[in-house]
Amino acid sequence: MRLADSVALITGANGGLGKAYVEALLAAGAARIYAAARKLESLTGIITLDPKRVIPIQLDITDARSIQDFVSSHQDVTLLINNAGVALNYGGFITRPNLESARTEMEVNYFGTLTMVQALAPVLKQNGGGAIVNVLSILAQATSPVIGTYSASKAAALALTKGIRAELAAQGTFVVAVMPGTIDTDMSKDYAGPKVSPMEVAQATLQAIADEIEDVYPGEQATATAAQLLTDPKAVEKQMSVLLPNTLTQTH
Repeated sequence: MRLADSVALITGANGGLGKAYVEALLAAGAARIYAAARKLESLTGIITLDPKRVIPIQLDITDARSIQDFVSSHQDVTLLINNAGVALNYGGFITRPNLESARTEMEVNYFGTLTMVQALAPVLKQNGGGAIVNVLSILAQATSPVIGTYSASKAAALALTKGIRAELAAQGTFVVAVMPGTIDTDMSKDYAGPKVSPMEVAQATLQAIADEIEDVYPGEQATATAAQLLTDPKAVEKQMSVLLPNTLTQTH
């Protein structure tokens, strides 16, 4: 699709990656960018990037009413970037004291993304098809027990992404899965690396839309893991598993 003159909705726009998407779309010539977050005040810095083209939106992707309120008054979206997500549950699947954080991760990362797609797909159809970007993680394909339930929620979102490609193909909606490794944001400040910059992820995403590439793996970590998954997926599984004992020692 054409990015110049596009109208984009970005969820989770108040974070480091969300800001990078706003900046990249501004540079690409987007006509209007709806920058969405649960709290309007968190978007103050984003609006200053271009007060005329960046429009703050209060939106909670786990609240269907919030989403429908947006859709009912914004029928011009041509690009949906499902960037909002959470990672709450560090450690193994078995060691968690309860399922509360795991349920929240699934509610946001999978069900929230699904609800957004259901609500915006008809809008994209009436505007010629457009595109949907689901921001996932390389952990959607390679489960890390260190952050197991997050990996599971992103794996569910990847299954969703593949499914909506088939469902929305007839209406001309292009669907992109973005699967980076660790992104250099506040969430990963204690991780040594390697990391990929938010802007590299954003630019790789927009290039994928322009080149009609369905799956994109920004950064050294994701690129290497994706390649190894094609040749020796069991080796990747073992590499992920050796990290767990150290994590358990640190967290219990």
